[in-house]
Amino acid sequence: MNTELPDSSSPEIHNGALREPIPESLLGTVVLDKTGEFEAGSYQSFTLTYTAGRFGIDDSGCLRIAFRFATDQSNPQFSDATAPGYTEVEASNKAVLEARFDPKGNIRPWDRTLQIKIVKGFMKEGDTITVRFGVTDQGSPGMRLQTFCEKRFEFRVLVDPIATYNFQTLAVQPAIEIVPGAAETWVAVIPSICEINKPFTLRIKVEDTWGNPTNKAKARLYIKVRGNIKNLPEHIDINPGKFAHEITGLVVDEEGDFDIVLSTADGTLLTKSNPARAMEKPTLKYYWADLHGQSDETLGTNSAADYFSFGRDMAFLDACAHQGNDFQMTESFWQDLNQVTAEFNEPGRYVTLPGYEWSGNTALGGDRNVYFPAEGRTMRRSSHALIESQHDIDTDCHTAAELFESFAKHNEWDVICFAHCGGRYADITMAHDGRFEKSVEVHSAWGTFEWLVQDAFKCGYRVGIIGNSDGHKGRPGASYPGAGWFGAVGGLTCYIMPDLSRETLIDSIKSRHHYATNGGPSGRIIMDLSATFEQPGTVYQDDPALFANSQGVISSEAMMGDIVHLPSGDLQLSLSVTAASPVRRIDLFNGLDHLECHRPYSAEDLGSRIGVLWEGAEYRGRFRSVVWDGTARFDIAKVSSTQAINFFNRDKTLEVSDESIVKWQSVTTGNFAGFIATLQDGMKGSIEIDTPLVKETIALDAIGLEDTVLDASATLPRALRLFRLPDENPNTSVAFEQRLSPLAGRDNPYYVRVTLEDGTQAWTSPVYILRSIA
Repeated sequence: MNTELPDSSSPEIHNGALREPIPESLLGTVVLDKTGEFEAGSYQSFTLTYTAGRFGIDDSGCLRIAFRFATDQSNPQFSDATAPGYTEVEASNKAVLEARFDPKGNIRPWDRTLQIKIVKGFMKEGDTITVRFGVTDQGSPGMRLQTFCEKRFEFRVLVDPIATYNFQTLAVQPAIEIVPGAAETWVAVIPSICEINKPFTLRIKVEDTWGNPTNKAKARLYIKVRGNIKNLPEHIDINPGKFAHEITGLVVDEEGDFDIVLSTADGTLLTKSNPARAMEKPTLKYYWADLHGQSDETLGTNSAADYFSFGRDMAFLDACAHQGNDFQMTESFWQDLNQVTAEFNEPGRYVTLPGYEWSGNTALGGDRNVYFPAEGRTMRRSSHALIESQHDIDTDCHTAAELFESFAKHNEWDVICFAHCGGRYADITMAHDGRFEKSVEVHSAWGTFEWLVQDAFKCGYRVGIIGNSDGHKGRPGASYPGAGWFGAVGGLTCYIMPDLSRETLIDSIKSRHHYATNGGPSGRIIMDLSATFEQPGTVYQDDPALFANSQGVISSEAMMGDIVHLPSGDLQLSLSVTAASPVRRIDLFNGLDHLECHRPYSAEDLGSRIGVLWEGAEYRGRFRSVVWDGTARFDIAKVSSTQAINFFNRDKTLEVSDESIVKWQSVTTGNFAGFIATLQDGMKGSIEIDTPLVKETIALDAIGLEDTVLDASATLPRALRLFRLPDENPNTSVAFEQRLSPLAGRDNPYYVRVTLEDGTQAWTSPVYILRSIA
């Protein structure tokens, strides 16, 4: 099966048809001095040599060496011979060359471009241009490779031999393979809900320093269990060669919560699994999904088959979907992608949904995810911007409103859409149709977007809340930001449903029976939000305001996502949370109104740990990152230890010097990062904060249970907050109840945001309480 998408920047595509490439005898050839495997994130040096063909290159003609959008390698630079990425270019005939790097210098996905222009002279057949990447002669460490794995990492070379600015792609391109590094971080995953006396599987992997699953581990793992698990081996031997390991046939014979701890022979902790809950006969189970990412046929990395395989075999997802940019997806690739999606769909083990990303400009409505219940459906694109063939252009929908109207016109009522914020943010105030658009994406690798949820509440929409990766690095379900300008790890969604199939997944989405996490260190937390009523109400899964035939059920209780007509009486909202990390705070909202912050400890429990977090985004568009590089100085208290929070980019570090100064480099894109410091004399003196946005000195004895918020908001919220924690917080399982009186004349979307000490966040979909359904 060929899922290779022809490059639209190549002249081999003409009027929608492939034509023979221009012979290398005319355009020239290119060779790389090294081939083979290279470690992700390692420093290397390469020499690329272009030899001119019969055409040569005329005066003012150019050579381009292009890399894919997703790469986070060090950029070529020409000014500092001691810094990463130092690059030299030279012509064999001494022609004068001008080299510059432009991250948007070519047609996507090959847009990160080194362009070399002949500004004096010309090239004739046999002349060469030599490019040395990562020159180490004067102290540069070399060219740092991208931090994620790729089977074929290409140095794509294009030439403009006639100086017409019409670049031709060479027929044969040099490439290397980027592979994972040494084992560093262990991960253990078990199902969130297990039925007692029914077998389940423990899945184990180990990641390198950049989050790539690696096959280079050799270890003997010893197992400790909280709970009673049968059939566990005494130890597990991990040997090089495998990326993931499964221990099957495990059984729990009594109800209750449990987890699995892996350690070395001397008791050193390697990892603890996500928490799990054993139940007698669970009617609903919790399944984890990432339904949003791309492969190299569009803007991502590795093939669509590799993408789905990673989600199943190395991220241990239960469900996955591919979302390529529509304006780059040819009809042939759409058919191939449908075939791959169908091949990976395996009810009970791994569910896939066919779909694409409608990628309209923000002014036309912004990005929307589109999903179908089956393959073979029509893709209604936002445009054909990178597709030469125009044969199906009549199906294009240029605005989000047109997209929804087209689904309705063609009776495609089974289509599901999400609104999200990527490069082009969704403007749901401009266009939204709840008959199709069921949820909004609160978090992805692009950041955290609570403002998108708030937009929905402002407009009175009844939507669910989801999290996905929107990843471009070929790692759905485990999408780390790497060393680029992505500021967050990708999100996950837990879908609550009776079993694992396309039908139940679609039902869960339509009924909003799901919650989102930011994919943090404890991303697979167990959450349950429910409501019980003094007086019976009518519970709907389909919105009665949108569907005239929506059938409600009289009930005295409801779960997250339900829409409830409750004419009178109060309700009791109940939340339970079980996580691998202690709970720091639980925030309860009624739509835009923050009702309460619940902490599982009191002021009397506080000790010598101080939290410092920074958060926010510059604005809604692509370049939303906020730089928080700074220091915290303690004038009297001494820093005994620190815990970094959400430092996923290994280039962004947190360091302590002289036991009194904490220094960091950090960016946020709507999400948050920071640290927890354990202090000696933690009530004495002050802390001096110095960042680009916040400069403030706070007395340590003024930092208590409630957050001290130093606001730096502009277009969107930005702030730095300080708070005090107990010396030990044992609260990994928390139950919270609140009596509520719904307001009349408006929706009451009650939902909860949970924040853990390790930086993990989760959002329930709301329970919508209505006094009237008018």
